[in-house]
Amino acid sequence: MIKRDKILVLMVICMVLSYLPWYNFSAVLSDIAAEFNLTSGETGAILSVFQVGYVIVVVLTGYIADRVGTKKVIFWATFFTAFFSTAFVYLAGGFYSILILRLLTGLSAGAIYAPGMALLSNWFSPEQRGKAIGAYTAALTLAYGGAYLIASPLAALYGWQVGILSTSLPVFIAVILFYYFVEEKPPAPVAGKAGLNEYDETVSRKVEAQVKPGKAVPAPKGGYSGPTLITASYMGHMWELYAFWGWIGPFMTANFFAFGYSQSEAAMFGGQVAALIIIMGAPGVWIMGIVADILGRTRAIIVGATSSLVAQFFFGYLYGYSLTLVIIIGLWIGFWVISDSGIFKTGLTEMVSVDIRATSLGLQSAIGYSMTVLAPWVFGRVLDQLNQGVSPMSATDWGLPFLLLGVGALLAPICAIILRKLPQSDLMANGKK
Repeated sequence: MIKRDKILVLMVICMVLSYLPWYNFSAVLSDIAAEFNLTSGETGAILSVFQVGYVIVVVLTGYIADRVGTKKVIFWATFFTAFFSTAFVYLAGGFYSILILRLLTGLSAGAIYAPGMALLSNWFSPEQRGKAIGAYTAALTLAYGGAYLIASPLAALYGWQVGILSTSLPVFIAVILFYYFVEEKPPAPVAGKAGLNEYDETVSRKVEAQVKPGKAVPAPKGGYSGPTLITASYMGHMWELYAFWGWIGPFMTANFFAFGYSQSEAAMFGGQVAALIIIMGAPGVWIMGIVADILGRTRAIIVGATSSLVAQFFFGYLYGYSLTLVIIIGLWIGFWVISDSGIFKTGLTEMVSVDIRATSLGLQSAIGYSMTVLAPWVFGRVLDQLNQGVSPMSATDWGLPFLLLGVGALLAPICAIILRKLPQSDLMANGKK
């Protein structure tokens, strides 16, 4: 195994461990909501404030990572994620303390993903970058599903504190692995000025090889339009994705409860099914990363986004009709909802200079994640209004909240279609737009 592949494997392992706390709150939500009398609206606020923390820090960490190195940023971010997630067990005492602790955990976790992609981007050429970032994003998906898979049954058996601890302490293992075994590779030398063009050595050599001796090497077309459109597309994707992931556990728990399962059984089985639904996205994002390398970035975005958002239009209306059908459609959405996530990142790295890659990824992440602040809160508020403020487990009207996720997600394929018409889209995947 060559060095860059070892780095990828280690980064994948660290991502799985370090992002387990992301949805450990959702995984034990029914127990925490019951103990602290949280409404659907308060639950939505807690889910959203975690994303607020991410958005606040992600731009700054991208900027800092470009100057002090991605490894330093990722190491400290991983450590503080472990610290604050573990502290949640001992300091959570009500709505406001939970809100603050989840904000602090979100602030910490926000400095891991974008710098991690920048670190990997420096190890992999554009021809292989989609697969690498796809694998890294798949690891993130496994972490989200793993939170439900681990925390839900343990919380049902031993209490929510054990569920939280079981998904917080492993992050310290990621801290150790990352510090001792992951290395940072300096960006390859670039030709020309820094700007919004992928212009590293690999691309330069290919362009020079196609130009006859004595003729000037043509510069790729540039500008802000391409990065802006792929980021706008990403906003639609993120509106749907994190609200779906954050609420799929409570929704599945409510479905099991509606079919006669006890509260503890519904929480356990609902969490397990939610885990499988989220984990379905791991092969989805990896496969579509490969497809994007072969067939093109925007084509893959259009297919993935459309396949997911259409199902959101009717998913919530299936509540109480057929548990089997809800699970099947949930698994379908789980596969597609994350499938195009890595492509937005990969496409952006190919339209910006290597020396502003982490900053650009951080900016895109902050803009995209701003949707993840709003969407879970809107979902919770609408759910609250429709169900007269009952707890999520007792809610019976879920149709409109999921429908709103699908409507917002329409921005993803629409912007991808517009991006295809721009000359700058030819920079992605060596012309496979």
